[in-house]
Amino acid sequence: MSRRVIVTGGSRGIGAACVRAFAESGDRVVFICRGESAASASVAAGTGAVPVYADLSDGDQARRACLEAAEKLGGGIDVLVNCAGIAHIGLFTDMTDGEWREMIDTDLSAAFRITQEAVRIMLREHKGNGRIINIGSVWGGRGASCEVAYSAAKAGMRGFSQALARELGPSGITVNCVEPGVIDTDMNSGLTEETRKELIDSTPLCRTGTPEDVAAAVTFLASDAAGFITAAIIPVDGGFPS
Repeated sequence: MSRRVIVTGGSRGIGAACVRAFAESGDRVVFICRGESAASASVAAGTGAVPVYADLSDGDQARRACLEAAEKLGGGIDVLVNCAGIAHIGLFTDMTDGEWREMIDTDLSAAFRITQEAVRIMLREHKGNGRIINIGSVWGGRGASCEVAYSAAKAGMRGFSQALARELGPSGITVNCVEPGVIDTDMNSGLTEETRKELIDSTPLCRTGTPEDVAAAVTFLASDAAGFITAAIIPVDGGFPS
């Protein structure tokens, strides 16, 4: 049976891989991204998924985007994947209040706002099979030098996922957090070769991950086979040390 799926940050990287994976399974997919671009057009054309455009760091736009996405899916939501995120690398002492707010609003608060709207819809519809999957990061568990705000936002995603899982458990809606390690995406394209080699050397599987590696975990958590898994933190990191 076709599911109704929303993926935030679905125009590139892990989000785009998730859109493709759900579409290939025959699901109806709407993806939310910042604006129309060659990347969003490519994902839509290649998968049949429908884009919704919004700046998710803006609370009103985030809530509107979720409701618009649900409307395009016929008024309901079966699966929500919170994948939208940005990165910031720099000294903590150099970070401005505006950069901090943008990071927290995009990487954490957007998930709160979209999930709140989605849960209201799910609670009206579901008796035991709603799925929420949040994309965190290995840095949410251990922290990264010069990525304080990003690490803080992803640590927040951990707590958000586990607490919400306990609140929604009696309603049968599962909530889990997938924490990627070093993944070959645009977000990591600015790493120097030296840093990249150091990270790969620290990964027992001796390679970077792919967006498809993460999407495989996401689609599993959205499946019937994962119906008794909730409040879990799932590493997709090649064994990267915690």
